[in-house]
Amino acid sequence: MKKSLALMSLLAVLAAAGCGSGDAGANTLSFLGPEDPKTFQPVIDGFEAEHPGVRIAYTQIPFDQLNSTLQQRLAAEDETIDVYTVDQPRVSALAARGFLADLSDWKDRVKQAALPAQYDVNEFRGKLWSVPIWTSDQFLFYNKTLLKQAGVTPPSSDPAERWTWERTVEAGRQAQARGGAQWALIPEQIEQYYQLQSLPESLGGGSGITGTDMLTPALTTEGWIKAMTWYRDLFAGGLAPRGVGSFQTSPLFTEGKVAFFAGGPWDVGTFGAAKDLDWGVAPYPYFEGGKQVTPTGSWSWGINPASKRQRLAREFLEYAALNPEGNLLTTKASPIIPANRAAFEKYVPTLDALAGEKSRGAGEILTYDADHTAVARPRSVGYIQFEDIMTKTFADIRNGADPKTRLEQAAREVTTAWAQLR
Repeated sequence: MKKSLALMSLLAVLAAAGCGSGDAGANTLSFLGPEDPKTFQPVIDGFEAEHPGVRIAYTQIPFDQLNSTLQQRLAAEDETIDVYTVDQPRVSALAARGFLADLSDWKDRVKQAALPAQYDVNEFRGKLWSVPIWTSDQFLFYNKTLLKQAGVTPPSSDPAERWTWERTVEAGRQAQARGGAQWALIPEQIEQYYQLQSLPESLGGGSGITGTDMLTPALTTEGWIKAMTWYRDLFAGGLAPRGVGSFQTSPLFTEGKVAFFAGGPWDVGTFGAAKDLDWGVAPYPYFEGGKQVTPTGSWSWGINPASKRQRLAREFLEYAALNPEGNLLTTKASPIIPANRAAFEKYVPTLDALAGEKSRGAGEILTYDADHTAVARPRSVGYIQFEDIMTKTFADIRNGADPKTRLEQAAREVTTAWAQLR
């Protein structure tokens, strides 16, 4: 019964996607992605205003169904998809399967326009396959009330005074013991590689993937074992909660239960809207003696090679990625960071002012991290399998599994999953 319902649900999604773009004529461009239509309406309106007679038909596909839906339709050379959003670590896998049009003639323009960490993620085997639209960063949010009650001086927003994870945990413990905090420190994406990659990277453990073909797991380095031991102890010691999923954690901070919260710029608006919550923002921590590393990466856009509207599709990508005003419009309806450098510079002051005094300093952190600490997820044709395995690995370690043993198991699982890709 459950399988039948799941199949019916998937068929409904595919039908909706087909209906959303099936009427595309010469001047109608079909665009697929996981975001709420309101997110892209400003950039669509802007493009259509500059291109009279052109229409962008956007279809939303739920995130958890996006990749499977795209792969099924692209493999069938479905001409009704013109432009689609690409999760950046998946660029290599999509390009290897022939699902992205070659944009290599834009290499120099994209390098010049994009933030430093936002170019390489769109390349595979020396060619450019997509263009960066958004980027991201992580901040350390803190509850001023809980820290004051515990007698803890809050961290500075100055990147030159960035705290270590060790110092953050100790301050969180004090907030639990004397300030009334239920939890000391919670990462927003509590079991996701995007956020947790920075832990072993800070300790010199690498991304977990190595080799000239980026198909060799490297998960048992000293840095990985040390980082995952720290991560396990965060939950074993009652500093962070078990049983709460990624993106289900921010309500705990808005309810005033958490001393420190590691989250993204999108949380600035959410926390700013919370009544009676006194908070501040500081740079994302790193390990003592280690490297300062911050998560980055987001969505790029690519073109379906089977599309019959290649010229129009390129014009839309050019407007959304290379035109600063167009790129800025992609962030107008949501506090997401534009990947275009000129758009980024205009965006920064709005983030600083989004929550008044509470969010002051966020722009300076964002600017510094983009140029100095941002490390993207690895580029590998096997990233999709790798991420799935790592999510399960993080969950097991969070729930008490021995880090070294579990990482060894993960390495074996990744090796097996990648055997068919070599």
